[in-house]
This record gives sequence, C-alpha cells and structure tokens, in this order.
Amino acid sequence: MDRQNCIKTISAHTPFNEQEADSIPATLAFLDGQTRFWQRDNYIGHLTASAWVVNAARSHVLLTHHKKLNRWLQVGGQGEEGDGSLLEVALREAREECGIQAIAPLQTTIFDIGHHSINTAKEPPHVHYDIRFLLVAQDMEFTVSEESYALGWFALDEVPTISDSAALHRMARKLVGQ
Repeated sequence: MDRQNCIKTISAHTPFNEQEADSIPATLAFLDGQTRFWQRDNYIGHLTASAWVVNAARSHVLLTHHKKLNRWLQVGGQGEEGDGSLLEVALREAREECGIQAIAPLQTTIFDIGHHSINTAKEPPHVHYDIRFLLVAQDMEFTVSEESYALGWFALDEVPTISDSAALHRMARKLVGQ
C-alpha cells in the first residue's frame, strides 16, 4: 500500500465534527514516521480500513459483534500484502467478514476517520487509525465469520441503543444527513 496515496486521501477528507477533525492530524502524524503503517504487527499502531455497510435503501447498517473486542462495530480490519488502497482493504474485509459478495462503494472517498486505542489480552496496547468507507450491500443475507459472535442489520436510529461508540453514532448521523 502506498503511504503517499494514503496521506493524500486522508488529507482530502472533510471532517463531520471535532472528534473526527482531531483524528485527521493524529493519523497524518502517525503516517509521517512509519514505513510499516498498515502491518498488524506494528504495535505502535497501524492503519485499518472499515466499511459502513448499508442496505440498498440506506435505512439499515450491518454491524458485527466483534469477538476480540466484545462490542458491536462496523466490519473492517488490517491491510494485507497486495492490497492496493484503503478502499480495497475495506471492500475485502467487508466481504470476508459478512460473506456478502455484492458489496460496492457508494463513494470512493473516505466516509469517516477515527483513531482509538486497542487493548486486548493477545496483543500489546496500540492505536488503530481507522479509515472508513461507505459501502452498499445488494444482498442482505450474511454469514457470520469466525471473527464475530454475530452480525445484524440495524435501523440507523437503533445504532445508539446497541453501542456507546461515538464513531458509530456519528456515522449513523452522517448517513441520515446525506
């Protein structure tokens, strides 16, 4: 994955609120000093790419009850060798984690940016600099992967009742406002 392309893509994003605005310079500062910025074993931190997967009507979002973190989140994950862009990572991860192959971008630009600490028993503490893309699933039949306890389609106004994540709340508000 090309670091300069990631920097250009992130720099072009217009934040929705102050929280998201804080994540842009934090992510760019991280990228400035890293050559292994997307690799999972970089325990300073790494870029991740996520997918805010909505149904064709844009009324529901697909969320995963993540096993490692034991909370409802958007699907996504780390880049791998051969991934050409953050959008490619988000598409691959979405398809792998939910089994729906008919997923496509609603836009090719970034939908949301966030950064947060990860603290699990199996890895040293580190930061995920998460770049999120807006994708649409043409099929709502999913398959739960081994990374999840469950998957579910949730109405956008239900998101605040299933998660305390400010990022999930923000993305739901963004979609309603579009």
